[in-house]
Amino acid sequence: NGWSSEGPRVPESGGEEEVQGKMAGSHPYFNLPDFTQPSPPSTPPSLPSHQRCRPSDATKGLLVALLGGGLPAGFVGPFSRMAYQASHFPSLELLICRCLFHLPIALLLKLRGDPLLGPPDIRGRACLHALLNVLSIGCAYSAVQVVPAGNAATVRKGSSTVCSALLALCLESQRLSGYDWCGLLGSTLGLIIIVGPGLGTLQEGTTGLYTALGYVLAFLGGLALSLGLLVYRSLDFPSCLPTVAFLFGLVGLLGSVPGLFMLQTPVLPKDPLSWSCVGAVGILALVSFVCVSYAVTKAHPALVCAVLHSEVVVALMLQYYVLYETVAPSDIMGAGVVLGSIAIITAQNLSCEREGQVEE
Repeated sequence: NGWSSEGPRVPESGGEEEVQGKMAGSHPYFNLPDFTQPSPPSTPPSLPSHQRCRPSDATKGLLVALLGGGLPAGFVGPFSRMAYQASHFPSLELLICRCLFHLPIALLLKLRGDPLLGPPDIRGRACLHALLNVLSIGCAYSAVQVVPAGNAATVRKGSSTVCSALLALCLESQRLSGYDWCGLLGSTLGLIIIVGPGLGTLQEGTTGLYTALGYVLAFLGGLALSLGLLVYRSLDFPSCLPTVAFLFGLVGLLGSVPGLFMLQTPVLPKDPLSWSCVGAVGILALVSFVCVSYAVTKAHPALVCAVLHSEVVVALMLQYYVLYETVAPSDIMGAGVVLGSIAIITAQNLSCEREGQVEE
């Protein structure tokens, strides 16, 4: 008769859930959220590992050059001038004191088991790099004693930027983008605005001759700096940075101690201001040296030198507020142009690369 003698069949639980699932998927009212249950905390979606960005090498190099190289170096010139004004501290003696801060790096090299002078095959280039940096610093310290600190830093950084761009194009065949060239030309224009009026009004006689000599020394210091950065880029061994920092102190001492007794008169200052300025110069200059050496391995040397123009702005501010020296309207205008150029270069090179990918 078609009827089962076992009575009505109870539907299985799995079938009932399957029917409810079909009804929920076919009718919109079954898709309403269940407000009786607490909602799980919302978490921001995380990007896959291959889509996460990190700063590129050029970005890291320029930021290190700006924050660790240019800003501390801006205090070196005014502090050097303060030490000279307080006790007539000679420039070579100041260079000797700065080199003393580099010598303790030998302990780090000994602990790591690295040779103090670097591998034998590149020892000559490492010593050449140290010699060029010593000449650059010596010219800069001599220049700030006869010309304003801001103007000396301006000429030195401007010449280093132009020479670095030309040397990189001629020797390394490295090309720059249009924005980079715009930033370089703008920063150079800003430096010309700062120094131009002063060069046009040089006094006649001994004072004018010493002032012109100060500007020449600042220019030669920038040229030596650009050559030193180019030589450093050719060095490639594990302990490169601490080795060249130690060599700078060693070569500086070997060259400055005889020169101090032959060309200048040693001075032993007794006032705390002079010793404070000397200690600040040594520490800040060491930080700037390490950061610039690191930055030039990550970014174009011309761009690094252009970002280091921030030193000029800091030096001009200290020249006005600390040394109470006159800052002309052209100095303020040129500093603004320099800052704008640094912003262009930094914004152009601010980029990120995907994790797990190699930057082209």
